[in-house]
Amino acid sequence: MVQRLQDRVAVVTGGGSGIGLATARRFASEGAKVVIADVDPTSGAAAAEEVGGTFVAVDVTSEEQVQALFDSTATDLGSVDIAFNNAGISPPDDDSILTTGLDAWRRVQEVNLTSVYLCCKYAIPHMQRAGKGSIINTASFVAVMGAATSQISYTASKGGVLAMSRELGVQFARAGIRVNALCPGPVNTPLLRELFAKDPERAARRLIHVPMGRFAEPEEIAGAVAFLASDDSSFITASQFLVDGGIAGAYVTPL
Repeated sequence: MVQRLQDRVAVVTGGGSGIGLATARRFASEGAKVVIADVDPTSGAAAAEEVGGTFVAVDVTSEEQVQALFDSTATDLGSVDIAFNNAGISPPDDDSILTTGLDAWRRVQEVNLTSVYLCCKYAIPHMQRAGKGSIINTASFVAVMGAATSQISYTASKGGVLAMSRELGVQFARAGIRVNALCPGPVNTPLLRELFAKDPERAARRLIHVPMGRFAEPEEIAGAVAFLASDDSSFITASQFLVDGGIAGAYVTPL
């Protein structure tokens, strides 16, 4: 594996499973020092041990805990070079706007959008001092298109991540800090499998719209994150980086 991230310090929220875990593995394989931030101490600690990194238990909706995460990383490891702000939820009570309650709406917004705001707010000052850095915020392909099988708060939160990432990418470009929104299509993760196992009809309705005819594997998304974290993407900022198997470009899909 090419060591594009040798000795860089990378913070991964939601690093205990799914895309976060796959990305932590990829970062470590490319030479990065990885900090796993997760609310689940069991999976988070196991992930950190696997990649030879550090685990920090964090509730990403807590401003104090997020600030402490980035401050302690900079103090203990010397810098914050990469922030992959990836933690998110997609609960079953987030559905149509007609049935989704305000509590469900607010919970998803806090975890999916407010947490990204907090992570950017407290990662950027460390990157400013270094004069460089790469922030990758997990949005979604649903941030750029609509769906009749709605998860209204999830979709709105990811649209917010996309817009915020674009603005930050522009604002801090001349400070050497790149900010991009990763927009994955459906990914074969425990969260997705649980959702689709409960509702096979929804799974079938989604899969038929993927030109490649399958869901992404977490490792494929991790490859895109590693690219955005590395100097190979040195002229990419404020972008919506779609890794969606062609969904957003499709009018009809192959038979």
